[in-house]
Amino acid sequence: MAARRVLVVEDDPAIRRGIVDALRFEGYEILEAGTRVEGQRLAERIPCDLVLLDLVLPDGDGLELLRAVRKNRPTLPVIILTARGQEEDRVNGLKLGADDYVVKPFSVRELLARAGAVLRRSAERPTGTSRIDFPGGHFEVERRELSFDDGSRVDLSEREADTLRYLGDNAGRAISREELLERVWHLPARGVQTRTVDMTMARLREKLRDDSEEPRVILTVRGKGYMFATRGAAS
Repeated sequence: MAARRVLVVEDDPAIRRGIVDALRFEGYEILEAGTRVEGQRLAERIPCDLVLLDLVLPDGDGLELLRAVRKNRPTLPVIILTARGQEEDRVNGLKLGADDYVVKPFSVRELLARAGAVLRRSAERPTGTSRIDFPGGHFEVERRELSFDDGSRVDLSEREADTLRYLGDNAGRAISREELLERVWHLPARGVQTRTVDMTMARLREKLRDDSEEPRVILTVRGKGYMFATRGAAS
């Protein structure tokens, strides 16, 4: 199983280095940023399992980054890092959907324990719906079956079903080929031929009866990847 990936957004180089070293020692993969802009860029472009977010950043409020993360990745776990006396910020962060907070100065053991607990809770969350609707039918997730309004049914392979479920759970968001390789195939994106993803999409579109020239279900977003259309998105 691939290592969990943590995005650390902290502007103090010494604190960030201590957090990064401790997480790497525990086997986590790390993304790191010292600004709000860089943190948001990484959160939007590279899939991760947890964000450790300092609320005081040199180019803006960490709460703004939290809002952006929650908008694009509603279930992504976030732990906010705050200084003593920032009670209002902690409360606002929790209201915006942060999963936990750690008050500076904190011990590495406490941070690792909280990160582990949040990740365990995240793994227990429902990961999506049991049914995903599309024009002309719906996808029965547990049965790995497409059911059409005319009464016909089509079975999907495990890979096709996992791909369609991931797209459906992230409807309206462009998913890169690299993200699909990491999240569905559980492969490192580097060095893997992305035609693998394209071929799976072609088979899915055929089974979904989705016109490859003018698709209504799985859209191609130029320069970004694929997107499961929300209602009206393909009109």
